[in-house]
Amino acid sequence: MIQIGEFDGVVGDITITTGRTKMVDFTQPYIESGLVVVAPIRKLNSSAWAFLRPFTPMMWGVIGIFFLVVGTVVWILERRTNEDFRGPPRKQFVTIIWFSFSTLFFSQKEKTGSTLGRFVLIIWLFVVLILNSSYIASLTSILTVEQLSSPVKGIESLATGGDPIGFQKGSFAENYLTDELNIHRSRLVPLNSPEEYEKALQDGPSAGGVAAVIDERAYMELFLSSRCGYSIVGQEFTKMGWGFAFPRDSPLAIDMSTAVLKLSEKGDLQKIHDKWLMKSACSAQGAKQAVDRLQIKSFWGLFLLSGIACFLALVLHVIRMVHQYYKHPDSDCESSQSRRLQSFVSFVNKREREVKSRPKRMRTEKASSKIVHEDSSINGLDESV
Repeated sequence: MIQIGEFDGVVGDITITTGRTKMVDFTQPYIESGLVVVAPIRKLNSSAWAFLRPFTPMMWGVIGIFFLVVGTVVWILERRTNEDFRGPPRKQFVTIIWFSFSTLFFSQKEKTGSTLGRFVLIIWLFVVLILNSSYIASLTSILTVEQLSSPVKGIESLATGGDPIGFQKGSFAENYLTDELNIHRSRLVPLNSPEEYEKALQDGPSAGGVAAVIDERAYMELFLSSRCGYSIVGQEFTKMGWGFAFPRDSPLAIDMSTAVLKLSEKGDLQKIHDKWLMKSACSAQGAKQAVDRLQIKSFWGLFLLSGIACFLALVLHVIRMVHQYYKHPDSDCESSQSRRLQSFVSFVNKREREVKSRPKRMRTEKASSKIVHEDSSINGLDESV
């Protein structure tokens, strides 16, 4: 109509799209309104296993593995110099387990004496501090705030699934979903009104309804202002806006854009938006949508740092052991490879003070034998005289 000159302009909730800008001139957008996903939500009841919900199963698994790895590394670094880490195999195994998990509460009774052991422990205690803080914050949120959950997590989970999706009949959303997101057209269900939105969401996919409705944020905010059983899930996945349309090169487009910008600068547009679109039927309930569980991708840097510290400490410890072994008088460097390996393992299992005291004893014995030999030589000369 604008192109053929029947209207001088169109004022309303007109979405600014690339295709439309090729035919008409738009004013500055007076409201941002990208596409969002609205789905039914339900309350999450607390359970006896609620304390496990802050972390994903994989996150719990990685934490457990690192507890054991750090405990084993500290045991290797400390056992030659620290009596707390020595004893029968069963006691040593219990010490590793106890020491690992006691760091969770910073209550380990075994003292670390070696420099490398302290280095590994400092890095690990920093990791534990971050994990503790994150766990407590998430668990507090879960237990003190009513949680809401939806089987639909956002446009990604909706696009990869097979459930039907509702959209506003005649809107650009249909072409966007099929062309940009590759959602098959057979999954799309056209709906005409907020009442049809509500009925389709209530019925659900199993009763001929839809799993979620996709529409522009402004429409959905108005829809949610009087309905409490639904919520926007995920992020807004398009960035668009509404504007007024005029013929190409029309001076009215510039004048209207100037007026819109003035209202925006004064904050009047935001006040209008808040007054009419920010009402919520659920605002008095203090509920919020359930937060995502903490995943390994949020903490992989900490685990990488701890892993590097353990690896470097072990490498330096092995280099130190090899150096001490070849300086030790009992090292058998000319025997077979298996004999050398057995000798090295036996050397590593010894207490460090035993290793250091052995050369001193040998030097003392040599000195004593030398003195005895000299005395015997002197006595022999005396007898000959």
